[in-house]
Amino acid sequence: MTKLTRRNFIQTAGVAAASPLVIPRSVLGQDGQPGANDTVKIGLIGLGGRCTGIYPRSVKSAKGAKVVAVSDILQSRIDRFFNRYKGDFTAEQGYTDFRKMIEQAKPDAVFCETATHQRAWVVAHSLVMGCHTYIEKPIVLTISEGRYLVNLARKHKRITQCGSQQRSLPLCQWACEQVQNGRIGKIKEVLAPNFVGPNQWTAQPKEEYVDGLTDESWDKWLNQAEYRPFHRSLFHRWSNWWDYDAGGLCFGVSGWGTHSYDQINMALGLNDTGPTEILLEEPSTIQDSGKYQTRRPTDEETGAAYYGMAKVKGPRGKMTMRTKDGIAIKLHLDGDWGPGLGCIVVGEKGKIEINRHKISSNPKEIAAEGMEAHKNTRDETVYHVENFIECIKSGKRTNADIEIGQRSTSFCELVNIVRATAEPGKTIGWDPVNEKFIGNDKGNEMLSRPRRKGWELPELS
Repeated sequence: MTKLTRRNFIQTAGVAAASPLVIPRSVLGQDGQPGANDTVKIGLIGLGGRCTGIYPRSVKSAKGAKVVAVSDILQSRIDRFFNRYKGDFTAEQGYTDFRKMIEQAKPDAVFCETATHQRAWVVAHSLVMGCHTYIEKPIVLTISEGRYLVNLARKHKRITQCGSQQRSLPLCQWACEQVQNGRIGKIKEVLAPNFVGPNQWTAQPKEEYVDGLTDESWDKWLNQAEYRPFHRSLFHRWSNWWDYDAGGLCFGVSGWGTHSYDQINMALGLNDTGPTEILLEEPSTIQDSGKYQTRRPTDEETGAAYYGMAKVKGPRGKMTMRTKDGIAIKLHLDGDWGPGLGCIVVGEKGKIEINRHKISSNPKEIAAEGMEAHKNTRDETVYHVENFIECIKSGKRTNADIEIGQRSTSFCELVNIVRATAEPGKTIGWDPVNEKFIGNDKGNEMLSRPRRKGWELPELS
């Protein structure tokens, strides 16, 4: 890590400043939190598919907030964004360096909607510069990056919200409360999907740049990852590959697992901890997701929509995790069965299936007695963005504070690391306090990754 101050940060990563940077007091939070009637000024970072979806659905209309600037390393994306949302912005509100955006537009908060491998670096600089930060999921590429960001956010006293939006959905909150209140009795086990992991990239010849990319912007896009020649499969499908994500594709470990596994944490109260034992039950092999359109959900399933999921391929292997209380978390379900965005919690008195917009139970009375009263009535991101804005004003922690995001992201990373390093049939330990494996040295080596020179994270001290 490199020493970083608010006055020299813009000189890092090969971006030189003409003069020392001065960050306004309002951005640094020295004048206190925005008041209840104040408008929270927002900057958007990364104008790809996720941002173009979340902006019109929830950020643009968020009560008490206003987007004042946007940023992307590609001017072509800024131009497309402005053209798509004509009248919302002027040309001066677009920046190809998010740090200059923070310096000049002075947002109170930013939304980090970048690729996963870029996220820790962007979030770290945003926090150091004094911005409250909404972090898309998975929040980081490695477990050590996540712990670093938790500590950095606490040091700078910033409000954070991670993109596990089911945390803010009334229906999911109600369902998890039923579990915690003992409605299905003592918990015996949890069933969840056996998601597909990321594939390893193999060397490919360089292709011609697209979308206005240059050698300089391609270097910035690669961020911490190993320098590789430009290839459209890296640029457009980065979530497929291990060096850039933990499996961000549909029915992927990080793409859907950060939602499904976070529901496990939410239901079982594992918001600041994790499993203590992990068993890989079979060798991890390249498999498809197991989605078969001919299968019909049974009576005990929600039958909730799977968001147009197609078959995808990648490393898969069934495993069981156990909590310190002995609850078995079985990652066994294929894509054609069960809750793609949730889990099934089994207790001594029944079971409840938690999905994004629908709940089912056995006995059926559990869901029937309260589900309608807690039905989601708006887009899932609206609740989450509103919670973020409200907490910026109140100073309270959000529904998906960065510690919660660290634990759900870590869950996904544990799946991938154990598949890659563990011996099938042999239980290994996990210390959720120190975030280290017990009896898996190879796994511990994968908790962090070397960062490319020039893209080191700022020191905490």
